[in-house]
Amino acid sequence: MSTLLTVLIVVVIVVVALAVGGSIATARRSEAGAGELRARLAEADHRLAEAHAEDRGWHRETVETAAREAFHATHPGEELADLVLVQVIDRPGTDDDEAVFQASTANGATHEVRLGRDRGAWIPA
Repeated sequence: MSTLLTVLIVVVIVVVALAVGGSIATARRSEAGAGELRARLAEADHRLAEAHAEDRGWHRETVETAAREAFHATHPGEELADLVLVQVIDRPGTDDDEAVFQASTANGATHEVRLGRDRGAWIPA
């Protein structure tokens, strides 16, 4: 085997090893940042829903109280740990408005709580 062929084989092996190592490192970095990215996106969605609700004149405390009551009515005995407004559906008029919350329980379960309006009052949808 000639020296040139040996050098070419070594160069090809080094390039392949670098490509494989680089793809493994990129995959690990992407996986490590994926959770943080999802958390940041969820926070942005939450803030957007809150801003939209406040902009439309909805009273945050009233909507949250109705969501807590709706949760306890549909999940008696479960302890509510966290309640996050995730979506605001603001259709023309007030009786077609909806608010969607994500309710987390003390044991880690999550439930969707959807509210609608009836003559200005928030009720389970």
